[in-house]
Amino acid sequence: MSGRNVINAGRKARSLSRSRLSSSKKLIHGQSSELKVQPIDKLLIANRGEIACRIMQSAKRMGIQSVTCYSDADQKSLHANMADEAFHIGPSPAVDSYLRMEKIINVAKKSGAQAVHPGYGFLSEKPEFANLCEDEGIIFVGPPSSAIRDMGIKSTSKYIMESAGVPVIKGYHGEDQSIETLKSEAEKIGYPVMLKAVRGGGGKGMRIVTKPEDFEAQLESAKNESLKAFDDDKFLVEKFVERPRHVEVQVFADRYGNTVYLFERDCSVQRRHQKIIEEAPAPGLSDQVRKEIGEAAVRAAKAVNYVGAGTVEFIMDKEQNFFFMEMNTRLQVEHPVSEMITGVDLVELQLRAAAGERLPFTQEDLEIKGHSFEARIYAEDPDSDFLPGTGKLHYLSTPLPSSDVRIETGVRQGDEVSQYYDPMIAKLVVWDEDRATALKKLYRKLSEYHVVGLSTNLKFLKDLASHPAFVTADVHTDFIQEHNDELFPKRGGLNGHQLAQAGFALILDEQNTLAQKSRLSDTHSPMNNFSSYRVNVNEHQSIQIKDGDQDLTLDVTYSDGHVSIKVGDEEFVCSGNLETSENQTIANVTINGQRERYSFVTHDGGLHVFTKDTHFQVQKQRPKFVLETIEAALPQGGIIAPMTGTIMEVRAKVGEEVKAGDTVAVIYAMKLEHNIVAPHDGVVEEVFVDASQMVNQNDEVLKIKEHGDE
Repeated sequence: MSGRNVINAGRKARSLSRSRLSSSKKLIHGQSSELKVQPIDKLLIANRGEIACRIMQSAKRMGIQSVTCYSDADQKSLHANMADEAFHIGPSPAVDSYLRMEKIINVAKKSGAQAVHPGYGFLSEKPEFANLCEDEGIIFVGPPSSAIRDMGIKSTSKYIMESAGVPVIKGYHGEDQSIETLKSEAEKIGYPVMLKAVRGGGGKGMRIVTKPEDFEAQLESAKNESLKAFDDDKFLVEKFVERPRHVEVQVFADRYGNTVYLFERDCSVQRRHQKIIEEAPAPGLSDQVRKEIGEAAVRAAKAVNYVGAGTVEFIMDKEQNFFFMEMNTRLQVEHPVSEMITGVDLVELQLRAAAGERLPFTQEDLEIKGHSFEARIYAEDPDSDFLPGTGKLHYLSTPLPSSDVRIETGVRQGDEVSQYYDPMIAKLVVWDEDRATALKKLYRKLSEYHVVGLSTNLKFLKDLASHPAFVTADVHTDFIQEHNDELFPKRGGLNGHQLAQAGFALILDEQNTLAQKSRLSDTHSPMNNFSSYRVNVNEHQSIQIKDGDQDLTLDVTYSDGHVSIKVGDEEFVCSGNLETSENQTIANVTINGQRERYSFVTHDGGLHVFTKDTHFQVQKQRPKFVLETIEAALPQGGIIAPMTGTIMEVRAKVGEEVKAGDTVAVIYAMKLEHNIVAPHDGVVEEVFVDASQMVNQNDEVLKIKEHGDE
């Protein structure tokens, strides 16, 4: 089935929706008063970034006016610009803006919005917010507060699921939280076990314990983390399933008890217990297992009188036995893959259900069409333990959206990725007729996604999508750890051909700059007629660049009509010219008789080259006196902040002995805590920061004097 047919499937579903809605309205206005539809003409989206933009798209198509809110950091954001109305709600930290319920309610009242869509994150799973909306006569686009509350506490949700006949993994979910009881229950369950914070999420408050002697230390560590994150240190103990798959089911319910499942997604490949690539349907499931897990998810939703879009998450072992893990009582980040295989707009469905309309289809109307992948593109450095990054998107070029390629984003070129929020830049979603073809499309479109200005996980995603085990769908939640060596290979130097591409790009770019200056100063200059680089015959030049830490010299000879670039013992004969397309500079060149086309961007002294297969960069060498000035300005013996953020804790004191690897401070940024560690043994000489202090990336945090230093 083609991508166009996916859209047609969606149209068919919407047509079905309209016909049944028409039937419902006849009942409302004619024979029955059972259905009470409250039309939504204006919607407040109490969120930001890509999910706010995504919700707006469906609202606009439905003729619903969109209202949004923004913090100081988001004043010029895409979501604020897209909305029909936008209201400022406070300072940049979420705790002072997007998490302030009273501010959101005030915006709803001021704007006249009849409904609030919370998106995901922030207030989306806060039962108090759902209650407040109801008290104020505002429609909350989500489930009842009771469902959010019951499914938000892991121990409570386990009891409810057991009563509903949903498979639950063996474990202890009791009230007795003494170390003796928890440890005794772990012995009964059998090691390895998983410790889970009752109110946990996003990987926080989770520990795997493989042997009894590690239990108490791991529990103490997990409790400390849970107290900081959730102000709660209650835990449950579960049997740990080795090499598990994370399979979740998209469910949807209306106010009248009609509930369906829109099939399942596999979200097994994760880092820091957070998803990175998702796909639908889950590969390798038999029709019987697919039906059983879908029906179990429906029972879970009905057990809490669920309304709207929700996701029931399961752990699946290698025999395809599945066990309830938790229910996310909101729209999921990865919802687009379910939309792509069913043709159903889940946001539109949410808005219709919130307004009181019936589900426009039954389970029998739904079917899987093709296969879909979603890759989450983050501002982070996979080679530094996925350390999140902040900064400006100096250059951004994405694949062209189409019926089978979606770019879900909340940023544009020139925007800042802020320290205050999640570092996700975008979601790339693709669809095709089968898994193999869809996966090839995902790889190709990732190659067309170009970012300059901050580190991203794009190369890592490509390596992941092309890994043999992922290609054969041998996936599980420890996939990245198991294949660490292949996914994080030691970086070698660029090959000769790549260096020739970079060198010729620098030459063409310099020529283009000279030509532009000439045109500005002399409209009659013969340089205006040059379409490619021309210089005197047999002129020689050398270009100094850095490939990582390696200093390189490219020997260049200009002959009539071409340029010869010598890289070591290799020689590359180059010719060609430049073209500009929107924000791209494209080199149309021939290198050693091979025609090729690639784009490049210069930024901060570096050259970024994007070919059809890869992205690489070189640094233009700076003069020696500049390098000496920079080196002299760097802190000697100092430890710098790895990112912009807030210092949560300073653990080291002046005069204190520290060992290499000791945590000396903790910084909070991008919704995560990060340890700042000592790079070597020594004595703390100076501390430059305090707890709660804001720091910028590369600010000096403290100074350690190595033993033996004078």
